[in-house]
Order: sequence, then C-alpha cells, then structure tokens
Amino acid sequence: MTQSKPEDVIISQSVAILIDGNNIERSIHEETSNPQTMLNFDTLIPRLLDNRALNRLVYFREGKQISAKLQERLHQNYHGSVRPCHKSADIPLSIKAMQLASKVDTIIIMSGDSDYIELVKHLKTEGVRVEIAAVAKTTSRLLREDADYFHEVTKEDWFALPSKSPKKTTRRRSVKKKSAD
Repeated sequence: MTQSKPEDVIISQSVAILIDGNNIERSIHEETSNPQTMLNFDTLIPRLLDNRALNRLVYFREGKQISAKLQERLHQNYHGSVRPCHKSADIPLSIKAMQLASKVDTIIIMSGDSDYIELVKHLKTEGVRVEIAAVAKTTSRLLREDADYFHEVTKEDWFALPSKSPKKTTRRRSVKKKSAD
C-alpha cells in the first residue's frame, strides 16, 4: 500500500465569508488607535480560504456611507457584495448564514461579537463547519470556543491609509482704504 502525502489531498470545500464590517473595523481601529486602518482583503481572503473554493463573500455594513471603492474592489476581486444594514449587521448576517447553510460546507464569520454564539451553534447542528476570523483581543472567548476554528486577524491583515493633511487656509489681509479728507 502506498503512503499518501498531504499534497496529494484535494480539498473541495465551498466557503462563504460573511463580514460584520462595523465590528471588524472597530476592532482594528481599537487595536491600532488609527481610524484610517483598513482590512487588506488581498492577503486576508486567500489566507482564510486556504485552498478552498469561495462561494460567497458578503460585507455587511451599518449606515448609508459605504465606500464605492470597497464595493467595486470586493465585486471585482471576489464577486463579493456590500450590504447596507439599517442598524446592526447581526440580524442580516444571521439570516444570510442560515440561507447559505445548505449551499456551503463552511461559513467564516468575520466578527468577534458574542451575539453570534447562537448562530454558530445553530449552523453546526445543520452540519456546517463554522470558523471565526477576528482580532483576538476583541473576540468573545465563548464565540472562539464554539467555533470549529479561529483565524486571528493580525497586523499583517490590515494597512493604514495615509492620513489626510489639513487644508492650508490662507488668511486674507484686509486693507483699509485711506479716506481723502
């Protein structure tokens, strides 16, 4: 009998990545003390997938101010989408996860929020592998324990945008006209 090697194994898992944008952004900003810090999807997504197939990528974001550049980048590179949420992303993300449960092998939730504990438990009863990707310091211990795997989001997974320099303002000097008395 021939001994097989790890490189001989073909991985054919389908993965959905669901991102709680507000939560992961707050975690990164807290970690860096810089509100101009952004996720580097080009390094993070391939690391999370680890040779598995990407089925869906959805970035949930509270509020109406969502970067058109982010939307375009996620669509172009990952056929992903950005979903604005009325309030928190918790409910829309949970609904999407439950809709995808029968269509994928693994769901990666990018959030450290303990609000997702019950969702993780439910998805696992449906036979879905559930992984969490988040900043370790801001991730619920219970969420990490309930997940099948935890991906730590570290400084290698983000970058800081150049800070906007304040606009220089020129002060106008008022010139008084002398009266010809």
